[in-house]
This record gives sequence, structure tokens and C-alpha cells, in this order.
Amino acid sequence: MVTDRPDINQVLSQMRDLRSQIQTPSANASSGMAQNGMQATQEVERPDFADMLKTAVDNVNSVQKEATSLAQAYERGEEGVDLPQVMIGLQKSSVSFEAMTQVRNKLVDAYEKIMNMPI
Repeated sequence: MVTDRPDINQVLSQMRDLRSQIQTPSANASSGMAQNGMQATQEVERPDFADMLKTAVDNVNSVQKEATSLAQAYERGEEGVDLPQVMIGLQKSSVSFEAMTQVRNKLVDAYEKIMNMPI
């Protein structure tokens, strides 16, 4: 019996953690104040876009490295590494890379649109 297999609840928890990193409670509270006609007295600390992008790329890289190491461990015949675990790892790697590619495509498209705007 393999216990290292990712659980759907763990994957969902990781997704929620990433979402909570992007959405800060202070930003949500100040936007609610602005909608009610009140102004926030403090500056809202927002996450840096470059840092978020670097974190996302690093996460994709780590998922790919993990999937590669799982596949190599399976090919060597190591105990505790089964085929479903390897396939899930490879699919996670593929999906995360595809998502990062789509984000990159959207950024390039937005950049091109901005560059083509008349001054």
C-alpha cells in the first residue's frame, strides 16, 4: 500500500493556499470600505506582480522536477513508487506548464496591445 500518493484534499488545499496568497484580507477589506463610501486611512500592501510571477514559475519548475524524479524512480524499479503516482505527477506537471504558457501568452498579447496604442 502506497501512502505517498497525492490526495485530492491535499491538492485542493494547496490550490486554496495559493489563492489566499494572491487575495490578501487587507485588500478585500479596503475595497469593501471604498464601496461603502469610506476611505481607507492606511495604504493597502499589495503583492508585487514580479514576485508572484517568479513564485508561480518556481512552483511549476518544482512540480516538473518532482515528476521527473518520480518517473526516474519508477524506471529504476524503486519500491514505494507505483505507476498511478507517476502518472498523476506527470499530469500535474503538464497542466501546470500549460497554465503557465497560457499566462505568458496573455501577457505577451497585452504587451503587444499596449505597444500598438496610439500616443
